[in-house]
Amino acid sequence: MASQKQSSLDHDKKSRRTSEKKVVNKIVLWIVGIMVALLVIIGFMGYRYVDSALQPVDSKATDSISVKIPIGSTSKDIASALEKKHVIKSATVFNYYVKFHNFTDFQAGTYEFTQADTLDDIINELRQGGDAGSVNAVTQVLVKEGVTISDIAKSLDKVTKKNPKISGAKFLALMKDKDYFEKLEKKYPKLLSSDLAAKDVRYHLEGYLFPATYGVSANESLESLVDTMVEKTDSVMQSYYGSIKKQGYSVQEVMTLASLVEREGVTEQSRRTIAGVFLNRLAINMPIQSDITVMYALNTHKTHLTNKDTSVDSPYNLYKHTGYGPGPFNQPSLQSIRAVLSPTDRDKNYLYFVANLKTGEILYATTREQHDVNTAKFASDNGTN
Repeated sequence: MASQKQSSLDHDKKSRRTSEKKVVNKIVLWIVGIMVALLVIIGFMGYRYVDSALQPVDSKATDSISVKIPIGSTSKDIASALEKKHVIKSATVFNYYVKFHNFTDFQAGTYEFTQADTLDDIINELRQGGDAGSVNAVTQVLVKEGVTISDIAKSLDKVTKKNPKISGAKFLALMKDKDYFEKLEKKYPKLLSSDLAAKDVRYHLEGYLFPATYGVSANESLESLVDTMVEKTDSVMQSYYGSIKKQGYSVQEVMTLASLVEREGVTEQSRRTIAGVFLNRLAINMPIQSDITVMYALNTHKTHLTNKDTSVDSPYNLYKHTGYGPGPFNQPSLQSIRAVLSPTDRDKNYLYFVANLKTGEILYATTREQHDVNTAKFASDNGTN
């Protein structure tokens, strides 16, 4: 009797397990079915999205749209510019399309497109350059590495004959225009927010007008030209915002040090080592003591500084003040920006350096005594005997 009862219980358990297994299998199949359906739907929607993005924005459009592609623009920069002007539907799809077909020979310039243009039409125009790339461009402005706002103003005076809207005086006035700068800060917050917060700044855009050659059309406004320079800086800095934040710097601090490294170093290696020297000084609250800072404070250039010079009362004088100062001293190159973010030889505790102005050789020191010996070694070549 007990044996029969046990057998009945076992049979019931087996039936329940079988029933539960069937339910579990149904649930699994149901979940798998939903996932497959979702994948099919997502795949279909993705295909529709890409296919749509490859088509013209408006096949019936006839209005001309001017798009300016600065020298040095990447495919990503170009895609972004085209999307902002509504010449293409998706910068992402354009970028992948370009990479898939291995198109790399795009030309800088000002182009005239319509929303009826296909991606292939647009790409062919960008690759051909020529007249399409130079239409409306009447002159160029070269922003060299290490130049100041004042230097750029002088170069813009040469543009006035071909574009009366642009001049050095108007440029300097724009550099002092608080409303214009705040408008730019809202447009490029990652780049300019720490600059906006800085005090005692002479020109808020000092350091943020990326070194490059910029085409200027006959009717282009000064604001448009400057915006292109700032946009280029923001585009270049996109790859470095994460590293800047991770290392605990502000963009203003990085651009400030980079502007000093730009003028103090020549090679990539020397710039990275010099960046390490400045960072070592900052770490122990020691003044940076770069001659570049004093000359900027004096708004002049000198081969040799006097004690009176290095005592000038200015927040930019980093002989007199510790820290980074108000902001950048010129427009740094990408190499100098990278040097600040990837300095070398910091573990050697260098606090001083001196360069041979004839040979370019640089000697580093950890103590003032050793630095004085190195300076004396280069005295005759540097004209300080």
